[in-house]
Amino acid sequence: MKIGILSDSHGWIHPEIIKLMNSCERIIHAGDIIEKKTLQAFTAPLTAIRGNNDGHLSFADIETLNLPGGILVVEHGHQHGWQTPSHKSLREAHAGAKMVVYGHTHKQALDTTGSPWIINPGASGKVRNGGVCKCLILTIDDEQNWQISCHNFPDNP
Repeated sequence: MKIGILSDSHGWIHPEIIKLMNSCERIIHAGDIIEKKTLQAFTAPLTAIRGNNDGHLSFADIETLNLPGGILVVEHGHQHGWQTPSHKSLREAHAGAKMVVYGHTHKQALDTTGSPWIINPGASGKVRNGGVCKCLILTIDDEQNWQISCHNFPDNP
C-alpha cells in the first residue's frame, strides 16, 4: 500500500507532487488547503483535515485511519504549539497511534525516535517553503512494515 502525504498547499500544489500523489492508493492532506478546488486534481481517495487557515472548509480537525500495521492520526498541529508544535504533546494526545501526521510549520520532519512517530510532510505549495515543495510517501508492505520516503521539488516547475 502506498499513501501520499502532503500539507500546507495554500491554494497551489506543485504539479510533480500532484503526479506523485495520484500514483498512490490514498492521499492525506494535513491542512492549510485554503482553496478546496486545488484538491480536485487528485484521483485517489483523499483524507483531508482543516488547518488554522481553513475555517471556511468543512473538513474535520482530526482524522484517524486504521491501516495495516497500526493507526495513523492526522491533524494540523497548531493546537500543540503555535510556531513549532510540540512532538511530546502530539505523542501524548495520540498515544495509541503508530504515526501522527501534522503540518503547520511548512518544514519537513521525520521523528521516528519515539512512539508514535511524528511526521510533517512540509509545504506542498509555494508559501514559506524555502524554494522547495515537499511531500512524503508512506509505504506499507505485506508484512505491515511502514517506510517513509521524502520527495522534494523546486517550486519553479
